[in-house]
Amino acid sequence: MSIVFVGIDLAKNVFALHGVNELGKPVLIQPKVARARLMDVVAQLPACTLAMEACSGAHHWARQFAALGHTVRLIAPKFVTPYRMSGKRGKNDAADAAAICEAVQRPAMRFVPVKSADQQARLTLHRTRQGFIEQRTATINRIRGLLSEFGLVLPLKADTVRRQAAACLEDLPSWANLSIGDLLSEVHRLDERISQYDRHLAQMAREDARARALMRLSGVGETTATALSATVGNGHEFRCGRQFAAWLGLVPGQYSSGGKARLGRITKAGDSYLRSLLIMGARAVLAAAGEKTDRLSRWARSVAERRGYWKAVVAIAAKNARMAWAVLARGDAFKLPA
Repeated sequence: MSIVFVGIDLAKNVFALHGVNELGKPVLIQPKVARARLMDVVAQLPACTLAMEACSGAHHWARQFAALGHTVRLIAPKFVTPYRMSGKRGKNDAADAAAICEAVQRPAMRFVPVKSADQQARLTLHRTRQGFIEQRTATINRIRGLLSEFGLVLPLKADTVRRQAAACLEDLPSWANLSIGDLLSEVHRLDERISQYDRHLAQMAREDARARALMRLSGVGETTATALSATVGNGHEFRCGRQFAAWLGLVPGQYSSGGKARLGRITKAGDSYLRSLLIMGARAVLAAAGEKTDRLSRWARSVAERRGYWKAVVAIAAKNARMAWAVLARGDAFKLPA
């Protein structure tokens, strides 16, 4: 019998392959395949379903294997773990490949869509920009921590830290003056880099028709629109907007038992970067609602009055996620509410 499913455990240099036939019996077990030989080994396989964990390099390999005529499936690592641990102890590359091969055969298994090279290239801008923001936050916190040793306790607001730290430089001892001055220069450099990447994202949004359509939504700007377009694509992997919102973790978790429904906090599953962008956009929508009379603003104010600020923010973010899916999946067929 021919090989039907193959699980591949990805790594930097040594890969593991586990293939089964139609009856589920192992017919291909290669626990050590060098990186240079992987393409040759896969090219010799008959057309089958190849499964991998959605980890570093997975999308690149998926595109390479798909070009050879194979059907490629990417699985989130948390969905593979139960199949590796069931009835067995220990973890190794061969066991991981066998667990991936077992998981891909499950009829209800959920898969990660394979991203194109262009989608990944667009996401590199977001990852780099986010890294600069994290470095800037860490540097500002370092300034606050060092100044507190000299009795200067500054608030959390970044602009205030920049202004007050620069104003008190002359009052610091010589070496502290040098250190704080260098840190302020680093913050200024990071500000320039972040502004430069903001311009790159704005240019990307202007050139992307999907991003331009997403920016028609309230609370969705250039950063959120380009991130959604690059991450989700056309959104056809989701059956509806509610499923997309659930994938982002914007829905309450269920703890139901005995016929009694219990809903807790939001699950916070899925892409945390997209979720944070939608949450920040929702805060802007709620802040701008004011005395506006449009349908969205009136609804946002009513939710905030009934359920509180943060629940209203999450509700707005979930609504935006559902409408964003409709924009991506339906295109021109979707019309925004008046």
